[in-house]
Amino acid sequence: MIDVKHLVKEFELNGNTFRAVDDVSFHVDKGEIYGIIGLSGAGKSTLVRCLNRLEEPSEGEIYIDGVELMSLGKKELLAERKEIGMIFQSFNLFHQKTVFENIAYPLEIMKLPKEEIKERVEELLTFIDLESKRNSYPAEISGGQKQRVAIARALATKPKILLSDEGTSALDPANTEQILELLRRAVKDFDMTIIMITHQMEVAKDICDRIAVMENGKIIEENTVEALFQAPKQQRTRSFIKSLQDTTEEEIINPEDFKGKVIRLGYDKDTVHLPVLSHCIRKFNVDVNLISGNINKVSSSNIGYMIVELQGEKQTVYQAMDYLEEQGLRLEVL
Repeated sequence: MIDVKHLVKEFELNGNTFRAVDDVSFHVDKGEIYGIIGLSGAGKSTLVRCLNRLEEPSEGEIYIDGVELMSLGKKELLAERKEIGMIFQSFNLFHQKTVFENIAYPLEIMKLPKEEIKERVEELLTFIDLESKRNSYPAEISGGQKQRVAIARALATKPKILLSDEGTSALDPANTEQILELLRRAVKDFDMTIIMITHQMEVAKDICDRIAVMENGKIIEENTVEALFQAPKQQRTRSFIKSLQDTTEEEIINPEDFKGKVIRLGYDKDTVHLPVLSHCIRKFNVDVNLISGNINKVSSSNIGYMIVELQGEKQTVYQAMDYLEEQGLRLEVL
């Protein structure tokens, strides 16, 4: 569906070259919700604006359904952009236009017949559950309602792809959940693919199928949401996951402070409900010291991890570790 190969975006700043996007490659399947997460300045917003050439990439290739966007002239690019909707953190609604008129705007630009425009806008007003606000102006509706209108406007031309650039960052948790549910329905009802830019791991874990982590213009880690939570490889990824924990205490674990073997156990949807540790204690006569742990709901699954210390005879401890892996847990020695 979407293939990005060796994408680079450079800016000239005070005589120096700044590389905001640094040799980025990734693939997104049709119907997938693909998250790109990173701190402010990581390059994620520049990356997503390159995907429809709102920013012109310095190097690289972008393919959408086999069409190479970098090779398109202005006319062909405008036609291809109709297949790519976009929503922003700041809503970007026309304040002088009603909700109905905001949604209708891209269809009017396409010079569609009035009856066809009316039918499509009515369909989208029902989809976002704002029929009663059709004649309201943006100043008269809430932030969550504004974003729903922005989504409807982005969907008006029936695009194949929706790009969301921090589309939930300005919303409270209740409105964020409403928007995420709307995006899930858009994928299902309109056969769409979504690329979601966010700095909120809470958002990414709730809706995305896969997540790429960006830092300093590069994708430093990419995986399914479940695999990313079970076995994060990069420190930046670990910090995003750790930010979801309820505790605000700094988690500092030095294995040298413990007498036994300190391990990190990753649980998935199939193992999170199993009493594997208690079975392990009885089977191998080892002592288990629970150091840290966390369970998160990812999409429709519960996954999590535990950091534990295993104490006992050396051979018995290793047998216990083998057993834990055989039960489907991901094990990492710290």
